[in-house]
Amino acid sequence: MNVLLSPQPPLFPHQHQQHEPARRSPTRSMSPFPSNMSSKKRKADDDEEMGTSPMSSPAIQNRQLSRPSKKIRSQNELAGRPLGLPRLLETLDASQLRTVLQTICERQPEIGEEVVRSAPRPTVACALSVLHEYQEKLREAFPYGQSSSDYTYYRVKQPLVALLDALSDFVSQYLPPHETQTSVSLEFLDGATKIVHTLPDWESQAYRYHKENIYDELSRAWALVVNEASKKGAGFVLHSGGWDQILAKHNQESHGRLGAAINAMRSNVGWVGGSASGGAPAPAANPSILDQLMAGNFGSPVRVGPW
Repeated sequence: MNVLLSPQPPLFPHQHQQHEPARRSPTRSMSPFPSNMSSKKRKADDDEEMGTSPMSSPAIQNRQLSRPSKKIRSQNELAGRPLGLPRLLETLDASQLRTVLQTICERQPEIGEEVVRSAPRPTVACALSVLHEYQEKLREAFPYGQSSSDYTYYRVKQPLVALLDALSDFVSQYLPPHETQTSVSLEFLDGATKIVHTLPDWESQAYRYHKENIYDELSRAWALVVNEASKKGAGFVLHSGGWDQILAKHNQESHGRLGAAINAMRSNVGWVGGSASGGAPAPAANPSILDQLMAGNFGSPVRVGPW
């Protein structure tokens, strides 16, 4: 057994290092990623070179091409600009709109004519509402406390004249032949006359001409409408609406300044059996057809049969 196994000399560490080349200690990687991440990165690079990358898939490319490109608004495009016409009109109130429209119509008269033709006719309620606004401005112009008549007059002169001008314009609007319905004319004159009753009575005669003039205009307007109404249906509108009594009351409040209107009402309503004295209609000896229709006893009953 000793012959077959030759003894091997023992190896010492320093002898082993002399015969084998010195092994270098593994250098520590300075990359912050672990080694397995670098291997994955190399593998991804290899896949791209081989054309097997997921990003190179035809399905992915088609999906990317089908996406709409998002338009990024440049900061240079954001700049101040005026509002468009519809948005600008939303910011204007009624008074501002009237001012703008009136200015445009004054600059271009043809537009003003088109507005007059296209605008609807104002109703009596709308016209009286405008007059009440002027009346309120007149009341607000009066000074507080005791003031002289001269100071008060010049304080309220401008809104007073504005009210009377507006009232005169609306009176012409509701007179025949422009206004064909006498009932509408009478309704407006009734409301307009009530407004005039509230105007101040100045001590000085020089300041009274405003109210005197407007009463004279209203009296002639009442007379015109009454004469026109008497031509339609034998004055049915005047008699059925009690306008003789309404006008008599207005004449009383105006201290007899509506004489022309009273005379026209007396000559027309008196003819159909009414009265302009302000009281109830006086009974007539021979009642007219209109009175019989109003009373419901027009004509005599017709007998049928032997009885």
